[in-house]
Amino acid sequence: MKTKLLTRALLSAAVLLSVASPGVQAQTAYKPEYRLSTNVNNAFPLGRGAEEWARLVKERTDGRINVKWYPGSSLVGGETTREFTALRQGSIDFNVSSVINWAPHVKELNLFLLPFLVPDEKAFDALIHGGVGKDLFAIVQKQGVVPLAWGENGAREISNSKREIRKPEDLKGLKFRVVGSPIFNDIYTALGANPTQMTFADAQPALQSGAVDGQENPVSLFVGAKMGALNQKFLTRWNYVNDPLVFAVSAKTWESWSPADREIVRQAAVDAAKFEIADTRKGLSETDDALIKQVVAGGTKVTTLTPAEQKAFADATRPVIDKWSATIGPDLVKKAEAEVAASRKK
Repeated sequence: MKTKLLTRALLSAAVLLSVASPGVQAQTAYKPEYRLSTNVNNAFPLGRGAEEWARLVKERTDGRINVKWYPGSSLVGGETTREFTALRQGSIDFNVSSVINWAPHVKELNLFLLPFLVPDEKAFDALIHGGVGKDLFAIVQKQGVVPLAWGENGAREISNSKREIRKPEDLKGLKFRVVGSPIFNDIYTALGANPTQMTFADAQPALQSGAVDGQENPVSLFVGAKMGALNQKFLTRWNYVNDPLVFAVSAKTWESWSPADREIVRQAAVDAAKFEIADTRKGLSETDDALIKQVVAGGTKVTTLTPAEQKAFADATRPVIDKWSATIGPDLVKKAEAEVAASRKK
């Protein structure tokens, strides 16, 4: 009789524990491995930021959430734009990605691709930490993805093998590799260039052979991919697009964790994103131009536009903003322009 009573007591305690502590119950279902996808490796700030996030999560959860990192978008066959869908479906658990690759799925993210909307880091910070950043995260979350922190891929600069670029007419007739978002076609067409969309992997041999004349990417990627050796003899710092990153988790994965572990993952994302942004900005300032010196040492001439020169490009591409505002949402674009304007006064 005593044995039966003890057994019943233990069973009752187990039931009460599982009801009172859903986090404990959820932990028993934790996967042995959670998959993190990125398009690049740790030769680039994005990859190093993802690597740091994976490390922090594993360390702070005492291994309960064991994150394995898969660079090169290998989990989606190298097609980076498929990562968002895989994240929604839960076939990947973690993702650090540029909004460029998510914009085909979330049209509002094209906001950050509007030409010359974000003139500098101060304006960029105002957007990601202000109302616009919160609005965009709320939109993304409705699609089955939990965004946790903003990172930064950096200002996208333009390079080519033919000539120095200082004014819009200098782009006329040049063939540029652009990423797979239609807005980039509109920007380069407005400037008289010939844009052609291709993956980064395909772009490198195309630049080497001269099949395309130029490309646009952050300076950190220019250095990491050794583009000076791919006939890129002229680099212009025109800051036409500053490319945010998103540190995110699949909603299906997120809901499987205890509230305590969710908070750990969120804070780890915030900390890794801060690390990644600092890494991205390293070597690109007046007081620290080490990255620019690497570009020059590789045989590439670097040109930095004056505000007046930059304005000429902004004026030439204004029709692109007018066209895409309807897709993105006029109110969101106006809110972003107001936040950028406010950042100029601080």
